[in-house]
Amino acid sequence: MSSPTGPAPGLPVRMPRPRQSGRHRRPEPVAAPEGAPTLVLAMPGVPSTAVRNLGEEVVSIARSELPGLDARIGYLDGDDDEYPALGTVLAHTAEQRVERYELAKAAGREVSEPDGISAVVVPLLAGPDNSLVRRIRQAVVDSKAVAEMTEVLGPHPLLAEALHVRLSEAGLARADRARLFTVATAADGIILATVGGEEAVQAAGITGMLLAARLAVPVMAAALDDEGAVAAIAGQLRESGSTQLALAPYLIGPELPEGLLDIALKEADCAASEALGAYPAVGKLVLSQYTSALGISAQTQAPAH
Repeated sequence: MSSPTGPAPGLPVRMPRPRQSGRHRRPEPVAAPEGAPTLVLAMPGVPSTAVRNLGEEVVSIARSELPGLDARIGYLDGDDDEYPALGTVLAHTAEQRVERYELAKAAGREVSEPDGISAVVVPLLAGPDNSLVRRIRQAVVDSKAVAEMTEVLGPHPLLAEALHVRLSEAGLARADRARLFTVATAADGIILATVGGEEAVQAAGITGMLLAARLAVPVMAAALDDEGAVAAIAGQLRESGSTQLALAPYLIGPELPEGLLDIALKEADCAASEALGAYPAVGKLVLSQYTSALGISAQTQAPAH
């Protein structure tokens, strides 16, 4: 029992934990530098409420990782105030950079001239899609803004994690390979579905190898926009001994043409998981592309397997 003046004799006393130092010290939170370029998320696909909500969630994740981040969404097929076109958003960031410079100068703060990069454009694409990447790049050029465009998000271990989680959510894979239980509907062969042709398939294959290591089952990539490709991969997996297949879209979602996935599922005759969507790793990778372009320290890391 404790006395009014402290713990009773013989009982342990809780001492304050010493401040960590050295390599085990928790890193100080990173914030966006004042006047940093705007992160512009280049959103493919037909604009809709669902697409906008997805983009806003991805942007929200990025902002939570880097406080003070100025982030916007530019739609590749946008044309109005509700869904502003990518070029319009980029032109606006350039105007705002000049305005911020004038305000800071009037306030007596030392700031650099407003002739630097006004925006970093990050395509919301898991893998390369040449037709969409060309359109995004052209929109950047046409905007006349001084902007830098990053690479797409994958391949990356974090996307393999996201694919694993989506498969487990659909009951098609174990949530954790370390747990001693099985899922009755778990697939023993995965078709990693993408769009964008052969280059996209090769890039998906890299992430597919990481996914295969996590699940301990064969994973093969196929292009949804290549007629008969999904059926061919499904046949290869079945010939190699897989009896219960699953299709995992290696896609964020908006870039997938309507109806293409349904056709592939009929060809493969199997179940499918959801697209990656606004999985937290997607927002972290968007931010990682932005910070890498600017040389800002990023804390996004691949999880331990």
